[in-house]
Amino acid sequence: MDRLDNTIRPYAWGSPTAIPHLLGTEPTGEPQAEMWMGAHPGAPSRTERGTLVEVIDADPEKELGPAAVAKFGPRLPFLLKILAAGAPLSLQVHPDLEQAKEGYADEERRGIPVDAPHRNYKDANHKPELICALTEFDGLCGFRDPLAAAGLLDDLGVDSLKPYVDLLHAHPEDAALREVLTAILTADPEEMSRTVAEAAAACTRLGGAYAPYADIAHHYPGDPGVLAAMLLNHVRLQPGEALYLGAGVPHAYLNGLGVEIMANSDNVLRCGLTPKHVDVPELLRIVRFRPSDPGVLRPEASPDGEELYETPIDEFRLSRYVLPEAGSAHDLTRATPQILLCTAGSVRAGEHDLTPGRSVFVPAGEKAEVSGTGTLFRATVVA
Repeated sequence: MDRLDNTIRPYAWGSPTAIPHLLGTEPTGEPQAEMWMGAHPGAPSRTERGTLVEVIDADPEKELGPAAVAKFGPRLPFLLKILAAGAPLSLQVHPDLEQAKEGYADEERRGIPVDAPHRNYKDANHKPELICALTEFDGLCGFRDPLAAAGLLDDLGVDSLKPYVDLLHAHPEDAALREVLTAILTADPEEMSRTVAEAAAACTRLGGAYAPYADIAHHYPGDPGVLAAMLLNHVRLQPGEALYLGAGVPHAYLNGLGVEIMANSDNVLRCGLTPKHVDVPELLRIVRFRPSDPGVLRPEASPDGEELYETPIDEFRLSRYVLPEAGSAHDLTRATPQILLCTAGSVRAGEHDLTPGRSVFVPAGEKAEVSGTGTLFRATVVA
């Protein structure tokens, strides 16, 4: 096993205290948004043998196992994170694998630099995600029923929202949602800014179910994403609950601390709540305009103590162990690569003592025995 030394990303929306509190370190006063665990080239974890990218590149089959290499190539196909949202993240959606390949190839053909601010596709991979709450965690996920969204907007009493309310009563539902999102994102910026300001004032006055949108508007005054957010389901996860975010599902994280795992990709199409580029035509091509329940996941327990978060993809597999007794041991040896992350208590993994926020990389087939009293997340692949 390799103990991991991980990079913390200081994105502006990050909480200045949540990750330091988990790690038992002093806050710096700056936002600490994400701690990355894995072999993403942007911030690979470091080990005594070099970065995790260098370790895997030196012998992919030994580190990842033949089955994982055959299925995903000579790279770790997932990125594990601790995510600490102190303010809303951008409202966004991710392409499926075919769309990512097509979009990446098209932008390569057109000679758009990968680091260009208007580039949509940084790579040719999809980016399904899973977020598991460590604290109470607020987010937006998937479209509401259009009639429910219409009621939410109508009750604000803002005259300039009436056309959107009328559109949401149209049929079929997918066409209604598409028309309204298109109208919001293509409206005159000055008129939209005034409408959002009126809506935000009404949300603040009404409170209750409107409180999340008042908070979003506080962070992003005048942003059309405030209204787009009201088309989506608001969900509050309790610790241990999770959301799976597949291709085409619009979503945003609002507040809280969680463990996130995703396929190793940077492909994001934004709908709002961001100063970054919003490509409306491409966004509308990727979004799946159908109302859905957020689908809160709770882990499925097995007799050996593993609690698995079931997802329909193979690039990652996330589970956790809640270890109640210091004397009990679990053998986590697998023929696939693993990252083990402690989030509570004290866990011994092989020869390493893990406290909250500490992690190890376990090469494929490497003996992985864990014991202690605490909570351990296990990230691996299905191969």
